[in-house]
Amino acid sequence: MQQEIRFATFNVCNLAPPGMRLYDNLPLLTVEEYEAKLDWTARQIDLLDADLIGFQEIFSQSVLREVIARTLHYRDAVHVGFDPDPLAERLTPSVALVSRLPLAAPATSHSAFPDGISMPADSRDPDHFARPVLHAAVVVSPDCTVDVFVLHLKSKRPDYRNGDSAEDAKLYALACLRSLIWRGTEAVALRVLLCNLAREHRRPRVVLGDFNDVADAVTTGIVMGAGGPLGERLFDAAQSQRQIDPLRNVGFSCLHEGQHSTIDHILVSEDFHGDLPNAIGEVVDVVYLNDHLVLGLPQASDHGQVLARIRLFDETRGLETSGL
Repeated sequence: MQQEIRFATFNVCNLAPPGMRLYDNLPLLTVEEYEAKLDWTARQIDLLDADLIGFQEIFSQSVLREVIARTLHYRDAVHVGFDPDPLAERLTPSVALVSRLPLAAPATSHSAFPDGISMPADSRDPDHFARPVLHAAVVVSPDCTVDVFVLHLKSKRPDYRNGDSAEDAKLYALACLRSLIWRGTEAVALRVLLCNLAREHRRPRVVLGDFNDVADAVTTGIVMGAGGPLGERLFDAAQSQRQIDPLRNVGFSCLHEGQHSTIDHILVSEDFHGDLPNAIGEVVDVVYLNDHLVLGLPQASDHGQVLARIRLFDETRGLETSGL
């Protein structure tokens, strides 16, 4: 059985064909810029060398397939993703999963919130995720299947209405509040999905994605089920890793206006928290690929990538150390 499983999350920043209009404030991508972005993204995927990678900001799954074709180690990997609805009022990116491990069943996309969860009636799509959540059951070994979720929660960008702008302090604050309510409701909906699945299958769970907030935020805590029953809770891999060194912890996935933060997270169930009695493995370490943020490479993503290495226990709960 494979003794180390590597999970990663990668916000690729607006992966789309050249010339596609994404947002009003973004210039169209030229062919030269497109080629440079695909080459950089492919090299970064190979550098991660993860068994599973969750992607965000995919405007075209065919473009992601082209990226995978340019890699050295993922050309035969399983790619799962669903393109944004071309008939939707607003074009929004989707998520995807690339796995070098087989899937137990076809992946599913969750667009609608579970019953009983909705935002205020005047919200856009009050009972749907802005970007559908992807779920896949991944076969790690003949006796171990892991439920993997890929998500991209609502950003902190103000949700303006009727031509509002930041010039009016009140309207700006209300727009920020709407974004927070949106992200918070998505977090609640995801928590319900995760709990329902945990009760149905009792399998290990891993959540990969851009949470658009830090690990200690209320919305992230809702997804983790902080304070809830242990069997349904999730844990931040970065906080539960075995080799954490707080004096040298320079992990971050976002650099905005000179501020370093981590809004891209990997969450694991108790099965991969080495200090808990039901663990079948532990997070050895979490690595951040973020040099491109400091260098300001134009072809690179505006997010760092996050990689978690999980080492499985052997049958006697000792640790397999071969090759590590």
